[in-house]
Amino acid sequence: MREKLLQVKTFGSFSMMYDGKSLFGRKVGETQFASMMQILIHERNKGVSRDRLEQELFGEREVENVHHALQSVIYNAKKRLEKAGLPDVNYIEIRNGVVYWNNEIKVQEDATEFDQIYNKIKHEKNPDKKIKDLERIFEIYTGEFLVKRQSVIWVAIEARRYEDMFRECVEEAAGLYREKQNYTQLEHLGVYASNIEPFSDWEALIMEAMVALGRYEEATDLYADTAERYFEERGLKPSKRLLDSLNQLGNQVMHSYDVLDNIQHNLEEKGIPQGAYLCSYPTFRGIYHHLVRMLERSGQSIYLMLCTIVDSKGRPMKEGAMLEGLAKRLEESICTSIRNSDVVNHYSKGQYLVLLINTTREDCAVIQKRINYKFLTDRQRTGVRYYVNSVVYEKDLYMKRTFKITLEDPSFFLQKNYSAVEKNYSACGTQAGKFFCYNITTYSNI
Repeated sequence: MREKLLQVKTFGSFSMMYDGKSLFGRKVGETQFASMMQILIHERNKGVSRDRLEQELFGEREVENVHHALQSVIYNAKKRLEKAGLPDVNYIEIRNGVVYWNNEIKVQEDATEFDQIYNKIKHEKNPDKKIKDLERIFEIYTGEFLVKRQSVIWVAIEARRYEDMFRECVEEAAGLYREKQNYTQLEHLGVYASNIEPFSDWEALIMEAMVALGRYEEATDLYADTAERYFEERGLKPSKRLLDSLNQLGNQVMHSYDVLDNIQHNLEEKGIPQGAYLCSYPTFRGIYHHLVRMLERSGQSIYLMLCTIVDSKGRPMKEGAMLEGLAKRLEESICTSIRNSDVVNHYSKGQYLVLLINTTREDCAVIQKRINYKFLTDRQRTGVRYYVNSVVYEKDLYMKRTFKITLEDPSFFLQKNYSAVEKNYSACGTQAGKFFCYNITTYSNI
């Protein structure tokens, strides 16, 4: 006859089961019973001081008799546990000011098993046994520790501890898979870790495995998708780890033997190019490096322009419900205002980088006007600030000039009459029936 256990799950979601039945039904809820059981079960070997437990349950609330209130919670817990089918014993005991869970009721807690296996791994010398234990840890760790209660100090501390151990285990397992050249398992590990810890660069493991297995196009697509997702959801640029994985990919890619015509066909851009070349940051950086190398011989003039969305006070917009829509409109305005040969990157949530090839500083000002004409609408309170640098920085000093112009007539801009506006302005918009330009910045040789 199998032993009946109180099974407690703390990773990913919280649950308590006894003899296959939940103690909470479909919804756990943030109840005093759940809070007390979580800390008592997790600390069952050493117990919890009564003062600490009372603080956890009642906090700063004014309770007339906190000791009596704790006894009441314990009594109600006993009734609930009996109703769930647990044996009739004194489940929760108070001895010398310390509250204990009664060891007569055997407990199987996932967090305790995690700790036990982790400590075993630290001393295991056999790689096969070690990888088996690591894979058991990955079965156990299905998400953060008591994820819905991490505003509680003790929970937050434990969650961070388990998170650090989890990352250590992933790196350990990845190293063992590399040694065994088991790249299929390395890929599975990367997928698992990415699901458990999104935005932690575990996709680099998947890319590494794909490259090792010769699945180069899949690895490239994964990088592009990951970089886009990180940026769209968190506003993050690719990390050094992901960029290193991409560089590794570039160094290791070896295609099957082919003829030049086929290779060229595969290199060609699909469809008819429309507007400027919009690309990822790594691609943009690679193009930038290439152009810098070409400059000495080509004699081309190349300018790097940063376009930043700003509010009505000229402050960069970094967050907000409007920003996504404004960014898409700015992207369209940029791509349709410059040539097909120019290059664009969505650098941050409210910023775009533009490489203007074979152009002049005066042309940059004209381009800014075009972008503003397409981006700005009547009564718009936001604008765009522009910064322009030559790709090759001359040794000459530059002089910075700042202008501020306010025009009373809002129809001025709508009539596309730019003659009264300094040609190298940084930002434009409309506010309170006025067309305005601010922080107008231009550089010229002394």
